Amino acid sequence: MMLPTECLEKTPPARQPNMDGAEGRRALGPHEHQRRERQQRPDGFGLLFGVSPRMLEVYRMIRKVAPTDATVFVVGESGSGKELVAHTIHQFSSRAGKPFVAVNCGAIPANLIEAELFGYEKGAFTGAVRAHKGFFERAAGGTLFLDEIAEMAPEMQVRLLRVLDAGCFTRVGGDVEIPCDVRVVAATNRPPALAVDDNHLREDLMYRLAVFPIELPPLRERGDDIALLARHFVEELNQKTGASFGLTPAALDKIRAHPWPGNVRELKNCLHRAYILADNNIDVEHLVTLPRQNGAARGAGGDSLRFAIGTSLEDMERETIFATLDHCGGNKRRTAEMLGVSLKTLYNRLTEYAAEARQSAAPAVPAPSTEPAEPAGATALPATPAGSTALPATPAGSTAMPAAPAGSTHTMESDRA
Repeated sequence: MMLPTECLEKTPPARQPNMDGAEGRRALGPHEHQRRERQQRPDGFGLLFGVSPRMLEVYRMIRKVAPTDATVFVVGESGSGKELVAHTIHQFSSRAGKPFVAVNCGAIPANLIEAELFGYEKGAFTGAVRAHKGFFERAAGGTLFLDEIAEMAPEMQVRLLRVLDAGCFTRVGGDVEIPCDVRVVAATNRPPALAVDDNHLREDLMYRLAVFPIELPPLRERGDDIALLARHFVEELNQKTGASFGLTPAALDKIRAHPWPGNVRELKNCLHRAYILADNNIDVEHLVTLPRQNGAARGAGGDSLRFAIGTSLEDMERETIFATLDHCGGNKRRTAEMLGVSLKTLYNRLTEYAAEARQSAAPAVPAPSTEPAEPAGATALPATPAGSTALPATPAGSTAMPAAPAGSTHTMESDRA
């Protein structure tokens, strides 16, 4: 029997949540809301800062590939921010709530990298007292970032290629295949074609990784992003210390003019050192690493230095110290270990360089002359060479002093000078 329509309980229309407030955050979920907030940043995208055309193109590529599970191959010089690109891809993907695991393939010894990547079973080798999960298992459901992939041993590149193709792996000392639900983002600081030619990267692995390549520009090609990043790094330090330091116009001009061979990492470390040296605003005198001495340049990939013939040992030592400090992310203890010197020696060198920079930045003020002015028409005498003692002129008509006889102990005043 049909009920009268007036007897039916009317269901009120569903109320749409306010997406701008706390209710919107609950409706979207924390990760989706964070992604939307990051997309609205006017000075960058995700964990990346910059508004130059080259970076806007990088952001466009990230937006396209992040929602997929495609393998991404990031190519860029050392210190340009490849790991930040990988992390931003992870944050804008459906895997954002899962682990992000970063691995520097060049930092793991060749005899350990297989066990670190794929794990090992108890008793697989001497010292394996328990089973160990590798990076692939730790990143399950999330993103695995393989940095400096071209530094991996060729035999390990073969195994990695098989895992990427098969989607499963076995631990060292095991025989059970473990499914691999991981999104892989790889990176290299070498041009991929050149790395293949130099036998650093297998060609088949390059094609497997480069499903979606992203080229990250060096800092010197990013225009006004240099000043934007400089202000951002200083503001980060202000927030940590509670200070309110800034950058003088002269310091910004110097920063813009520098080629930054170490890219964003070098800029960040340079400003951190300047922040420590400054008492208020950061000025030119605090930028102790600028300019680089005698045209020292980074080699291919940014992991070596080239010096012009004739560069002094002092300048080469200075450049090597600062390049290693940049490579180690400002970690002085690790820098000292890599250079084979004590931490105290490294601190002494850095203190000397800071003092030299302050001295060279100070304007030279000429000392006031204490000599009376020459009368008009007077004839100037030739200058006396440095280190010599001037003899008084012999009066006209006088007889010059004879030379001392052989064996005499008398010496002239000028001989003792």
